Amino acid sequence: MREAAADAGVSADGVGPTGSLIPEAEAEAAKLLPFLMPAARADLQAAAAQHVLALTGSGPGRTLLAGQAALLRALVELAAAPAPAPARDAARALVNLAADPCLHDPLLAAEPELPARLLSCALDPQWHWADEAAAVLANLSREPGPCAALMEALGAAEPGESGLERLVHALCTPGYNARAPLHYLGPVLSNLSQRPGARAFLLDPNRCVIQRLLPLTQYPDSTVLRGGVVGTLRNCCFEHRHHEWLLGPEVDILPFLLLPLAGPEDFSEEEMERLPVDLQYLPPDKQREPDAAIRKMLMETIMLLTATAPGRQQVRDQGAYLILRELHSWEPEPHVRVTCEKLIQVLIGDEPEHGMENLLEVQVPEDVERQLQQLDLQEQEHCKREQQEQEQELAPEPRAEGAAPR
Repeated sequence: MREAAADAGVSADGVGPTGSLIPEAEAEAAKLLPFLMPAARADLQAAAAQHVLALTGSGPGRTLLAGQAALLRALVELAAAPAPAPARDAARALVNLAADPCLHDPLLAAEPELPARLLSCALDPQWHWADEAAAVLANLSREPGPCAALMEALGAAEPGESGLERLVHALCTPGYNARAPLHYLGPVLSNLSQRPGARAFLLDPNRCVIQRLLPLTQYPDSTVLRGGVVGTLRNCCFEHRHHEWLLGPEVDILPFLLLPLAGPEDFSEEEMERLPVDLQYLPPDKQREPDAAIRKMLMETIMLLTATAPGRQQVRDQGAYLILRELHSWEPEPHVRVTCEKLIQVLIGDEPEHGMENLLEVQVPEDVERQLQQLDLQEQEHCKREQQEQEQELAPEPRAEGAAPR
């Protein structure tokens, strides 16, 4: 996640000319603590929060703050404080601190209840800076330890109420918080879905959670939210026992994965009939998913659904090859095109031999795995060279000094 560094004062981080921390800077940072406390004057509190935010805009500044446990606790208190406290600047500072995995332990040591407190803010429909709180959680939950702490906080919700259910409800309800968009709940859910307990909740047929997430694969207002939802679906598709249900009529996940990859192509009548209804006769201004990373995740999700023989057949039967064929011709990113090629090969290639039908359960010999890793590295190098060649072709021609522009 991009760091939300303050525009002004970012260089005021106590860094010496060699990049090392100046000893006096630690003492100066400690002096900020009284001005961050609840009893401080509002104007001084706001100035101190802005200064801390500026410090978090650089690596040395974040390292400096990591050693100030009392200051970190005060920052957390300020991020959850009501107006007129400068909660937004405090929350944005926490976003920057949480973006550095090395600072997760100091943050949680200073305030063990940090995930629970941020969760309370993120799910409060009246909280102005709920998206900032969600962004901190998105950064924290990338690592196993803080992610486990967040799962524990979700499990400790009010009696009879699932914390994950509240999170999904907030994510899927337009206008849940009129003051904050809550886009960063998408990556939070994606990170949580790496844990078996979260996947069990999401894939519970009685809850209909996946069905509520599917329309968000085309949410137009936020790449962050779309990417988080697609990442969640991809993680859930590692559970191959649920593939038949996911591809079946109760969920019908495949059209929601293919539609963002589809363009305005005009298929023949025969080909059109092979496609799901939602992918037939798309308008001439139909746009593909603009984010390359999300396009790649969508294809990886479909690839997981082809891990079993019945899954491969269902994906073939719904005309996925036609969409992928056109996508491959259009795809401008070499590394994404490689993923597309691999998926197409699975769909048009021969079926694996008996006993190897489930690709997620196949035990790959170590020497074969090393060869595959080497091939992947070679592919990555090839894609990198191809990308560099494309960039060189697009670069403007050099002009002689003083020459008039054409």
